[in-house]
Amino acid sequence: MSGEAPRIILLAHGSSDERWCRTFEALATPTLESVPGARIAYMELAEPSLDTVISEGSSEGIRRYTVVPLFLAAGRHLRKDVPAMIEDLQTQHDVSITLAPPIGENPELGKAIRDVVIHELETHKQPA
Repeated sequence: MSGEAPRIILLAHGSSDERWCRTFEALATPTLESVPGARIAYMELAEPSLDTVISEGSSEGIRRYTVVPLFLAAGRHLRKDVPAMIEDLQTQHDVSITLAPPIGENPELGKAIRDVVIHELETHKQPA
């Protein structure tokens, strides 16, 4: 494998509701704009799928990927379904895919939630 950085894929669950997808696309935008080559993908129910993003990257010569799950915790999908998908995609495309911990395990997310809650409280503070 080359010394190039892996392609980052932000993985969301997916939904058939386009409004749901737009929420995650908006959340992903700062990363997509700041990290060269980063992509968003959906586990199911929406496009682009993880398979689509890996297929496109593979056709561009990308051999290494890191999947960053936009999940708060590692439930069944991240313990079983996504690793199985990754194993199949690695074999199918002869690529290396690393599954990062879910974003919810990062303490920085806890700080961001705190800041949003404090902002919300200050916005709706009742006059004394």
